[in-house]
Amino acid sequence: MQKLKDLFNQYTGQISVNCVLLKGAGSNRSYYRLTDTSGHSMIGVIGTSVEENHAFCYLSRHFYSRQLPVPMVYAESSDGICYLQEDLGDISLFDSLHAGRVSGGNYSEEEEELLSRAIALLPSFQIKGGEGIDYSHCYPQPAMDTTNVMFDLNYFKYCFLKATCLDFHELHLEDDFKALASDIVSIPDTAFMYRDFQARNVMIDVSGNPRYIDFQGGRRGPIQYDVASFLWQASAMYDDELKERLLNVYLRHLQVVYPVDENVFRQRLRLCVLFRLIQVLGAYGFRGYFERKKHFIDSIPPAIKSLRQVLEREGCPYPYLRDVLERLVSMPQWNPRPPLVKGPLVVRVFSFSYRNGIPEDESGNGGGYVFDCRSSHNPGRYEPYKKLTGLDEPVIRFLEEDGEILAFLQPVYQLADTHVRRYIERGFTDLMFSFGCTGGQHRSVYCAQQLAQHLHETFGIEVRLCHREQGKQQRWEATR
Repeated sequence: MQKLKDLFNQYTGQISVNCVLLKGAGSNRSYYRLTDTSGHSMIGVIGTSVEENHAFCYLSRHFYSRQLPVPMVYAESSDGICYLQEDLGDISLFDSLHAGRVSGGNYSEEEEELLSRAIALLPSFQIKGGEGIDYSHCYPQPAMDTTNVMFDLNYFKYCFLKATCLDFHELHLEDDFKALASDIVSIPDTAFMYRDFQARNVMIDVSGNPRYIDFQGGRRGPIQYDVASFLWQASAMYDDELKERLLNVYLRHLQVVYPVDENVFRQRLRLCVLFRLIQVLGAYGFRGYFERKKHFIDSIPPAIKSLRQVLEREGCPYPYLRDVLERLVSMPQWNPRPPLVKGPLVVRVFSFSYRNGIPEDESGNGGGYVFDCRSSHNPGRYEPYKKLTGLDEPVIRFLEEDGEILAFLQPVYQLADTHVRRYIERGFTDLMFSFGCTGGQHRSVYCAQQLAQHLHETFGIEVRLCHREQGKQQRWEATR
């Protein structure tokens, strides 16, 4: 980090009076907000890959010269390990869509407008931004080729498919993988492919305008892939009507800079959607099953749901791959049977501050389980999170990427599931879980929210959630 501070001093002529590590990076790069004595801030980035750092800086400067809304790169260290870029704030498009996601995909007009503005600029990156790029600067390769596609397909096979223990014939599957790879690389690739174009990689600046980041993996490739990445993002839950409206927004803006045959575009898009869903399941398998990151584990069911819908509506032109995928989406873990409900169980879940005492149990049953969250890393110790709660996306990212709270919750889920199942079998009507931390604002709120949602989704029972120190309550009705 000292090297980053030295770079800041060399570029600004001032000493950084504050250097705060930011949470939320999905890679091995570390991000810091450095602030000078006048309050002006920059984002400092430390990355382990010099080639990847160079790719971002090169592409950012190229796009900036084309007047595309990307962060300005101010300076790079002589060894290429760190660089300084413009501070775009803390709010991503993903953060701005929180209400729509938690409502199950019921996005407001304002949220849809943000999505439309974000995808409307994509053709400018792909076509206008792609003009004049020296693709030899791209990392790890200049274009999407057969090797790249096969790498992603085998990533899915080894990190996801084998982890499910689904039986399959590797040689037959490999034949269809090669056919899919051949078809993908046959799509014209004369434009820039962002590759990871999704809501987390679009920032919303103080004026409400979208700004674009994390394009360091971009390369020459099919433009349909970016549309598939954005509209079929697993956790987004965009319904078919919203996807179609956003696709039409994209096509209108694409026709201005790069006229295409819409029918041909849609045919190629379907192929890229299939490939993208397979690719992200490979990533979710590695990050979730092997690295045990909750965000990626939680993303698997919606990705499976999207894959199931694609298979039902569009099919799959590769017979053996289609058979494997259809058996995959039909596995019991993605299609759990609802438990037999014998009693009207109501589960009450609380978050609280130990300073104000443990919540009272008005049912007269003695209070149920009380879990102490204070042993886990506290985001409330850091200035950016002090005024936020465990319901806010930056705090959620902090806790999940830190990982301590996820390890804490694993045995809680196991214990709660066993207890709820037994209460249902015995016809009991009330059960209480409480999570406490120092201020009742971050860790306890996150844990209570996660358990409440988990129990309702798993058992379909009525769950009443109370974040006591925030004065917030939420209720899920029984669905079974």
